[in-house]
Amino acid sequence: MSHLHTGSCLCGAVKFELEGEFKKFFLCHCSRCQKTSGSAHCANLFAPGAKLTWLSGEDKLSFYQLENTHFSRTFCSVCGSNVPTDAKARGVVVVPAGCLDSEVDITPQAHIFMDSKGNWDEHLSEVPAFETLPQ
Repeated sequence: MSHLHTGSCLCGAVKFELEGEFKKFFLCHCSRCQKTSGSAHCANLFAPGAKLTWLSGEDKLSFYQLENTHFSRTFCSVCGSNVPTDAKARGVVVVPAGCLDSEVDITPQAHIFMDSKGNWDEHLSEVPAFETLPQ
């Protein structure tokens, strides 16, 4: 069965499609994901053997590889949005869930690197929630 997913960056300069199945979905709390997202964690989908095709904006892509690690990211050089990284050496495409424009049929399977999570990332279920920006 073919799984086709589409996505884009915030400004719309970069658009892509991915043909393949998401096998893993992790919420990563490592310090690197906190730094790159500016948030509590990254929500990353893993698609082994998937085919990534850039539909537009390939010339706008920037790539960063943290020296001596497997940590890398691909992002739009215009708006800075994280977009998929084709980790060819590991045979997997890593897709930031927030850049997808299509629905996914998998939910997060685990929070990982919890020993690195921010000290402010506790008891979030007790924090008030709003549909939009509160007044």
